[in-house]
Amino acid sequence: MNDSFRDLKARVRHLDSVLAGGAAANVDFAQALSQVHRVLRRGDRSREPTAELEALVHRAEALAPRRIF
Repeated sequence: MNDSFRDLKARVRHLDSVLAGGAAANVDFAQALSQVHRVLRRGDRSREPTAELEALVHRAEALAPRRIF
């Protein structure tokens, strides 16, 4: 796994912890994070993350209920 993908996975894990911490009521955030997970599953971890994946993570971060980023 390259460093960029590792950093992206860390950001997604953080978003997962926000969701588990009670943000499940925020449907838009939960759906955005679900999209991230779907794209992440088919991603190639040996290459740089795609622009689509980066955009989805950024969108999920923007929809997070608390401004934690």
